[in-house]
Order: sequence, then structure tokens, then C-alpha cells
Amino acid sequence: MKTKSTAGKAAKIRAAQDILRALGFAERQSSEMSALVLLALAVLKPKQPWAEATAPLCGITPIIAFIAQHYGVGYAPNTRETIRDEAVKFFSEAGLLLRNPDQLGRPTNSGKTVYQLEPAALAVLKIYGSETWSHSIGSYEKQRAKILVELQWQRELNRVPLVLPNGDKLTLSAGGQNPLIKSVVEEFCPRFTPGAAVVYIGDTETKFLHLDAAHLAGLGVALKASAKMPDVVVHDIRRNWLVLIEAVSSAGAVDGKRRSELKQLFKASTAGLVFVTAFESRRAMQSFLGQISWESEVWIAESPDHLIHFNGERFLGPYPDVTPSS
Repeated sequence: MKTKSTAGKAAKIRAAQDILRALGFAERQSSEMSALVLLALAVLKPKQPWAEATAPLCGITPIIAFIAQHYGVGYAPNTRETIRDEAVKFFSEAGLLLRNPDQLGRPTNSGKTVYQLEPAALAVLKIYGSETWSHSIGSYEKQRAKILVELQWQRELNRVPLVLPNGDKLTLSAGGQNPLIKSVVEEFCPRFTPGAAVVYIGDTETKFLHLDAAHLAGLGVALKASAKMPDVVVHDIRRNWLVLIEAVSSAGAVDGKRRSELKQLFKASTAGLVFVTAFESRRAMQSFLGQISWESEVWIAESPDHLIHFNGERFLGPYPDVTPSS
């Protein structure tokens, strides 16, 4: 037999699902989990009326904590990605949520990422169950179309433009290591791999932002979607080197473990492998000095004409363990 407390929680969740369906979300995005996420974002406890909905900045971890505390549903820490992908991402794309309104340039994968109910959406939530609710949905839908245009414009405004060596143009999402990736492509490549082909660029929003799969296949490399890719892959055609570059902002230097991972990932390559870690500055490199793998290179964007070579045997070239046999 359900207690009043349990019945109140269930009723609140059903109401949240009703709202999501009315706003045009499909069954998958109006599930119980999505409803709970909406309630957490609005900071609404089971006994609170919808008129008391609010819209503070909120990250994924506080969302999980609120749901557990007030609705008795526990989501493990490893469900963060599920909540983000199954609910928050769709809410954001639909204009229901604002992502990082306090800092638009914050990287997508930042641990400080926060979300907030969009003001017009919050206004609709606050009058749920009233006589004007049905009418407000139609008005909100018209308004949301304009909101989405504005949000898209803001996102594009903050993207990082990038020009490939062949003249093709891309844009990277704002923040994180992406400004450094831009420097790698536009400053490192012309200096140290002139005439090379950039065959892969990863992005915090889109893992395979740029991928020349046919070119890599020609070198014997076939990549799976789950592959843990370096940030940039460049084929120095003249010397037949595949240069694997990690752009480091807060993590991800080519240490011994990462070098072994990349060696395994590109083991079928008919081009020799070269490992490079890129930093914005010497200061940014300092905390990683003890981690950098031997038999690799370091490039610093603030001193673009120079490389730091980690070993004395060979400078900017593949070592025997990553050189294809004839």
C-alpha cells in the first residue's frame, strides 16, 4: 500500500512527464528519469506547488543528489553520462535549458558545466495546472522558436575558427584545449610537417569533428567509434610519418601509458609514428614534466619555432618500435 509520501512523489513525477509531453518531448525524453531531472532543475520537492519552481545554476552531480534526497531514487555516479545524454542534452537542444549561462565559453566537457531552466520555460512551469496553462503552451512554442535561434547564434559566436593546411575551414567548440588545437593545426603543422595532411581533429562536442577515414585506411588504419583518439593526427606524406598530437589544457599528456595506448591503436599503420604533446606555455608544461614519455616531442604554442625533444637518439621521427618493417 502506498503511503501519502510515496503517492505525492509519484503524482509529482507524472505531472512533470505531462509537462514534457506537452512541450513536445518524445517518450524517451519524457521518461521518469527525465521528469526527475526536470524537477531537480526546478528545485521542486514533492509537496511544493509548481508556482514555487525556481531556476538556479545546477550541475549533474547536484541534480543526482536532489533526486536521491527528495524523491528516493538513487542514481550511481556512473549514470552521470546517461542523465546528460538522455535528458539534459535534449532539454538543452530544445531550448528548455541554458548551458553555462554564467560562462558561455566554458568547455563542453568541463567539470564545472552548469545548466539553468530558460526563463520562458520556467514561466510555463510555474503556471502548470492553472486555467491559463493550455493557452500558455501555444504561446511558449512560438517563443521557443526564437529562443532556439538566439541560442544557436550565441553558440556559433563562441566557436573557434580553424583553417586546415588545404584551406578547408572548420569551427571548434569554445574553451578547453580547442584554442590550442587551433594553434597546433595553424602554427605547428606549417613549421614541422609542411605539406602534411591533417587527417583527424577531435572536439569536446564532436569526437570525430574532422576525419579523413579514406586517407587513414590507405595507411592501414581503421578506427572504431570507441577509439581513444589523440586530439590531432597529421600525416607527413613526404617522410611517411603519422604524427599523433595531444593538446593539453588540464590533462592528457603523452606519458608512457598513453604512448603505449597510441602505439597499440595505430599498430597497423604503414607510416612511422611520432608522438607530440602540445602546451600553450612553459608554465602550463611545468606540472607535466615528470610525466612526459621518452621518445616523444613537446611543442609549446608561445614559442612555436621550437621543439623540446625527450631523448637524444633521434629528433622528430619514429623510433624503431613504431617504424613499419619493410
